[in-house]
Amino acid sequence: MREILEQLDRKRSAARLGGGQRRIESQHKKGKLTARERIELLLDNDSFEEWDMFVEHRCRDFGMGEQTIPSDGVVTGYGLINGRMVFVFSQDFTVFGGSLSEAHAEKICKIMDQAIRIGAPVIGLNDSGGARIQEGVASLAGYAEVFERNVLASGVVPQVSMIMGPCAGGAVYSPAMTDFIFMVEDSSYMFVTGPDVVKTVTHEEVTHEELGGAVTHTTRSGVADQAFTNDVEAILQLRRFMDFLPSSCREKPPHRPTADPIDRAEDALDTLVPDNPNKPYDMKELIEKVVDEGDFFELQPDYAKNIVIGLGRLDGNTVGFVANQPLVLAGCLDIDSARKAGRFVRFCDCFNIPIITLVDVPGFLPGTAQEYGGIIKHGSKLLYAYAEATVPKITLITRKAYGGAYVVMASKHLRGDLNFAWPTAEIAVMGPKGAVEIIFRSDMDDPAKIEERTEEYRTKFANPFVAGARGFIDDVIMPKDTRKRLCRSLAMLRDKKLENPWKKHDNIPL
Repeated sequence: MREILEQLDRKRSAARLGGGQRRIESQHKKGKLTARERIELLLDNDSFEEWDMFVEHRCRDFGMGEQTIPSDGVVTGYGLINGRMVFVFSQDFTVFGGSLSEAHAEKICKIMDQAIRIGAPVIGLNDSGGARIQEGVASLAGYAEVFERNVLASGVVPQVSMIMGPCAGGAVYSPAMTDFIFMVEDSSYMFVTGPDVVKTVTHEEVTHEELGGAVTHTTRSGVADQAFTNDVEAILQLRRFMDFLPSSCREKPPHRPTADPIDRAEDALDTLVPDNPNKPYDMKELIEKVVDEGDFFELQPDYAKNIVIGLGRLDGNTVGFVANQPLVLAGCLDIDSARKAGRFVRFCDCFNIPIITLVDVPGFLPGTAQEYGGIIKHGSKLLYAYAEATVPKITLITRKAYGGAYVVMASKHLRGDLNFAWPTAEIAVMGPKGAVEIIFRSDMDDPAKIEERTEEYRTKFANPFVAGARGFIDDVIMPKDTRKRLCRSLAMLRDKKLENPWKKHDNIPL
């Protein structure tokens, strides 16, 4: 018995040491934590239950038979974040560069299968050099097995990827199919083909950071949802983020009691919208003033800035916010913003998170670049997402809601449950000037007459009352009462039941 226990201790020690002290020190010199240190920081104290610590690879080619390390480059198991269960895998760059072997993939698949069965989120801490070349097609098959689990888990349990080192080649497709991707600045990157291949094929000179670093993916490609300065900040923010999410599609998000009164008035909101209809203002100010204790977790803050998405709480309950941002492109919808918001709306609908839409949109962005880029198809993604969603949907029009963009932004016609407007709201087919120039084209030579007609149109249509008279707006509310009205509405909608017709699956315009 003693010999077995000693052997157990030796194997546990070898697994915990990973690739050895020298490689651990190298990891620390790069400003990176090890796989086990990351898990320790992510999960509640003493809550981690590790699986498959003694798993080793089965490759015997290229001298690999003499190189076996327990855990084989990935630490897997489950634990708690603020008392709620999550499954986690953390790739260990100190072991064969975190490369994925057949056994490595099997470990990841095992926890994903269990997470689907019991209904708990999956968190992947990615730090891998890619497929283990020595294993050839067995490694590629391992990736495919992981991809299959990503697809099966989609919409069943939340999946979050934290890229904390390299993630290249086929490895990028697993994070791409998860719900959210976070990165660490200056130490993580993602790309399908690396700088050397790019140079050979296209003759472009590009660095790892320029090609697939955190800045690139949070500002230009939109692949990543946020980037953090270092491993510690990334993991602490991940803990905060997971607090907003339910454990599975079978549950509602966790309720977090708050001392913030639901009837708190915000007098500053009465003057948020400028008198000049062409002057911008910051929609984030509205969000931060109505959510519990000003706690708003924005997603993709540096990509498609003309729309704002993120999670907050009202009366202790998680809600998703989608808001036009007048500070950027006057809040117009375009290809990138439609894709960004459409995917977020679908996530909220998957996981029972009510959606609050804040509208100030003059229309879709015009131009050949948008038309050639497929704005018709991409814009319809947001329309489709809102029309499909069955969770509670509350819409507030703060100022402009023009044309097709009015319809797309969670209008009453897309099964909006409650649609409010501020007194400053303007709901019309288009802005007064553009409308008058079309309707009264014959008067274009008379500026005074055009001005008179414009004022007439503005008085008649540039307000919320025409839509209110048709029942398309449920109430015109004072801005300072916004938090109270939203909280009351969410309480009323708490037990909402709505189902779409049965289908195998939908066919969203991709």
